[in-house]
Amino acid sequence: MTGRPLPVIWLLGKTGAGKSTLVRALTGLPEVVVGNGFAPCTRASMQFDFPQAHPLMRFLDTRGLGEAGYDPADDLALCQRASHLILVVARLDDPVQGEVADMLATLRRRQGKLSALVVHTGADLLGDAQERFRARARTQALFDKAAGAPLRQVELSLPNVDPIPAEAVQPLTALLDEMMPEVALALAREEYRAGEPARWATNRAEVLWYAGAAGTADVAPVVGAVAVPGVQAAMLRALAARYGVEWTRARFYEFAAALGTGAALRYGASYGLRQLAKLIPVFGQTAGAAAAGTISFAATYALGRAAAAYLHGISEGQAVTPGTIRTLYKGALAQGRHDAS
Repeated sequence: MTGRPLPVIWLLGKTGAGKSTLVRALTGLPEVVVGNGFAPCTRASMQFDFPQAHPLMRFLDTRGLGEAGYDPADDLALCQRASHLILVVARLDDPVQGEVADMLATLRRRQGKLSALVVHTGADLLGDAQERFRARARTQALFDKAAGAPLRQVELSLPNVDPIPAEAVQPLTALLDEMMPEVALALAREEYRAGEPARWATNRAEVLWYAGAAGTADVAPVVGAVAVPGVQAAMLRALAARYGVEWTRARFYEFAAALGTGAALRYGASYGLRQLAKLIPVFGQTAGAAAAGTISFAATYALGRAAAAYLHGISEGQAVTPGTIRTLYKGALAQGRHDAS
């Protein structure tokens, strides 16, 4: 419970499909290309951490698909084990995608249901709309069959300029926001320049410490019902001090409303809601009545992640939407439960 693996996106596609261009478009870093920024992890695979100073996510890129003599065994073993989402990248003007489909089929046989998203690149290379539609439908059907289920898809046109405008990948980042909210936040350029993910990276260890303390306290149910809220309250006070923000009644209720009572009640928040008038800024009862240390760890970590985003917005004079707070909470809750198990 002291660390947390980076979310990993596996770029699966043939050489020339536009994977490096896609990473440049997502990160806004024009210098990121295979061989410059990517580090080798197998004979034919590379990895790139973003941002490099305080990594929040990792890209894996397999370079050999479609090349003579390429044996994907090493890449399959590594990427299957390490990745959380597969971005299947295919150019619309390249109908020969058998190698990619074969790898998807192999992955499906090994692990069952795939977490994958198809990115059809080169929309600008086929000028006729009907031709583009037919090409996309043909490739998508091939991948859907290999995966054993319909895969989500997006079509992109990536201009040959540096830096590539963020608008070019907005449809993709919108889907990532649903599937991997932490990754979407790291890739949202305005928020990244404002420093939220980097600032969170410096505070994450402290939140993990409080989460661990909450999980330990909740091993004994009666003690946990008292101790866990206290740990969470202390965490919120510590975060407020780090962000230079004072909790007020109005801010606390705004944060609680943004978080949503549904998520809180799912983890025993009814006790906490009854105590709101007495315990400002304590929203710590998200797991106060829970008997499982795993749930207390996860709920405390998720609460800290959501609070960090909210406090950063207050400190920078920026609005933080309830949707952002909720997606971060849900994503961190799932990650926290995984880390604590």
